[in-house]
Amino acid sequence: MLKNGKHVLVEKPIIAPDRVVLDRLSALARRCGAVCYTAYNHRFEPHFIRMKETIDSGVLGRIYLCRMFYGNGTARDVRSSPWRDHGAGVLPDLGSHLLDTALFWFDAIDQPFLVWSAHRFENRAFDHLAFGTQGTPTLEMEITLLSWRNHFTADLYGEHGSAHIGSLCKWGPSTFTRRTRVLPSGRPPEEAITLVQPDPTWAVEYQHFRRLCEGGAGVANTLAKDIRLNEVLAELARQAATRPGAG
Repeated sequence: MLKNGKHVLVEKPIIAPDRVVLDRLSALARRCGAVCYTAYNHRFEPHFIRMKETIDSGVLGRIYLCRMFYGNGTARDVRSSPWRDHGAGVLPDLGSHLLDTALFWFDAIDQPFLVWSAHRFENRAFDHLAFGTQGTPTLEMEITLLSWRNHFTADLYGEHGSAHIGSLCKWGPSTFTRRTRVLPSGRPPEEAITLVQPDPTWAVEYQHFRRLCEGGAGVANTLAKDIRLNEVLAELARQAATRPGAG
């Protein structure tokens, strides 16, 4: 489709055996003036946008640590699906969302990632992983198919305060909380915003995609985000598969 100048909206993640494949895809999109866009709808969660704005404002100061958890209870559904319960399992499914979120909030995820634990508690493929990276900020991520109530959390800790997200709109209520550090110590004042609404992300992202297409963004579309995410996912999958005692 790209070679015919047709815009393409792809479900996440784009997985390729090596970077060469994605470089060629990126070059094709530029040459044909077509948009090749990968959908990561959580970027359009209201509180994810609010977190991005909070980070960029500098109100938290230097960010020390970002910890994220993403869990759902679909282990049995995945196990019953021949095409889903294989390979790295939960890693490309939920892990790609967390990696993309870190890229969205911090603009880069340059430090090497390490798998801390990898388990196949119920499934043939991995259904629970913990991984992260040292850097500024340090990233700690946990993903699982064994959280019987679907849930998401994000906790950011900085020199001047912290910011927190509890749940997604589709699993609401979804709450964003910002706390201001008290020196030398003490209970921080906090502001909280809670949303009770349907998931807005799919419609908003589709409108974003249409604007890209109308603006002829394919010429500038390099798929750089997808190339980086593909590299990290491949390395994490390799580590999980070769981790002693993974099972």
